[in-house]
Amino acid sequence: MQYIWMIIKGMIIGITNVIPGVSGGTMAVSFGIYDDVIHAVTHLKSEFKKSARIIGPLIIGAILGIAGFSYFIEMLLVRYTLATAVAFIGLILGGLPILWRSFQKSMVQEKQSMNLLHLLFFLIFFGIVGWMAFAETGGATGQTVSLTFGHLLALFFVGVVSAAAMVIPGVSGSLLMLILGYYYAVIYTINQFTGALSSFDMSTLLPFGTLLGAYALGMLIGIILISKAIDYFFKTKPTYTYASILGLVVASPIAILTNTSAIPDLQSGRSIWYYLLTVALGIGCFLLTFALGNTEDTSEM
Repeated sequence: MQYIWMIIKGMIIGITNVIPGVSGGTMAVSFGIYDDVIHAVTHLKSEFKKSARIIGPLIIGAILGIAGFSYFIEMLLVRYTLATAVAFIGLILGGLPILWRSFQKSMVQEKQSMNLLHLLFFLIFFGIVGWMAFAETGGATGQTVSLTFGHLLALFFVGVVSAAAMVIPGVSGSLLMLILGYYYAVIYTINQFTGALSSFDMSTLLPFGTLLGAYALGMLIGIILISKAIDYFFKTKPTYTYASILGLVVASPIAILTNTSAIPDLQSGRSIWYYLLTVALGIGCFLLTFALGNTEDTSEM
């Protein structure tokens, strides 16, 4: 049963990673599995079986989420923007009680009390997400790439940066790609590759497969590097790490509201039932995350 819960969590994390403003890392925190996932990634070789029990179901779920629900979620963002945004906010905020308990537990273990440095880390990382929420994004919706050394190198570094952002709670990898001006280029590359794969068009499959491979390699390196860094901070400075993550997570709703056109939808004059349903959906998603976050940890099996 624990594997099924992990697959469900992986599906939600996969969906959130493709939506600008929503952080897959934040969802992992909200589900109470973030530090276990970081540990599993950084100890995959030395603790293979234990790590595979965590990473395996999450990867399966993420692939299912991206492949099966991404289009559906993006359609909801267009038609019911406010309700969809509030649902994601509910999913994120539902994990705050779990994160707060982890923060308090680390304070007890380190025999510390809350001080100004904790507040400073909270505010700094809150400010980072706040800046990203209002930063201008580059690139047009029709942006394309071709098989050149420059584009290969660019996609590799975009992969490194975006993957590192995806691992950090509160920082949206998709939003960062928008800021860098490569979000639509990556989407274009994925669409060209999958379209060519379905029709066995080798003349298109090979160049776009190579471009996608450069991006995937960058993502892999980015995930490994940032995971090792975060694992180090969890081990050496856990209370300050949790304070920083709290700042990232608390600021996430700002990024979601400013990058999904939720505010214009709020002012669009919809029926009262739409707004009541939106509130109910937010509360329901809050309770869902809280329940999922309290399911038994697979790492203990």
